[in-house]
This record gives sequence, structure tokens and C-alpha cells, in this order.
Amino acid sequence: MGTHVSISGPEAADRLEIRELVDAYAHCADRRDAKGQMSLFTKDTHFIVFMDARSEKPSMELNRREDLAPVFDELNKYEATTHFMGQSTVVLDGDRATGETYCIAHHVSASEGKRTLFIASLRYYDVFAKVEGKWLFAERKLIVDWTDTRPINV
Repeated sequence: MGTHVSISGPEAADRLEIRELVDAYAHCADRRDAKGQMSLFTKDTHFIVFMDARSEKPSMELNRREDLAPVFDELNKYEATTHFMGQSTVVLDGDRATGETYCIAHHVSASEGKRTLFIASLRYYDVFAKVEGKWLFAERKLIVDWTDTRPINV
């Protein structure tokens, strides 16, 4: 376990803004706000997805903010989603930062009168950049550690 150290007011503000950025990503996903989600990224963002955590080859790799729209719109196929953001680490370095955040993502779908719950355990490895005084994702690597699919009633 780490030890607690004193941090400056500006460092505390940066850490809080980065956490709010991480949470805003999940909020936009669950509200189906693709434009809002895209606004959290730099124009030249690097977005990488590994559907299998053991793979060295990404399932998807994008290099521009505008290319994210169809990825985020893909969530529209679900009735509902809940992205529960868990523990997070952040290392600040001036106007850049790196971090890792865990997430459990729930996805509810329906087909032929049956509802299904798809759960994914995710990790995000991020590079953050402070652009014009605002923290954004400069790179986001999404890694799927495991998934589970089950029927649900309700």
C-alpha cells in the first residue's frame, strides 16, 4: 500500500478533473451521448480496443476523434447500460498524465421477448492531455478481461 503524501491545490484540482473526465465518459456512454463522449477526446486521439486481454493485437485501433462516433453509437443496440467505474490510478506529469481505471459494464438487450445481460470487466489505460486548460483523453486503451452473458427476468 502506498503512503499518503501532501499534494498541492493545483495537483488536487488536476486529479479531480481527470476523475470527472473518466466518469463523464461512462455517463455519456450510458446516456447514449456519442457527441458528448467524443468531446472528451483530443482531435488526434488514439483509441485502441483489445477484446481479448491476452492478445497482443488490438481488435480495433482509431486515430481521430471523429472516427469514434460509430464506436460509441454501437451502444444504441442495448436497451440499457451501466458502466460502473472502479478504482483508478493517475500519475501527473505537467500537462500530461497517465492512468489505469477498472470498470464493470452491464449491457441489457432483448430479442424475441427474452432479455439478456452481458457483463464485461474492463480496464482502461489512459494518456491524458491538458489542452487549453481542460483535461482530455489523448489515448485510451480499452482491455476486456472477461465477459459473462446470462438471461434476466424483469
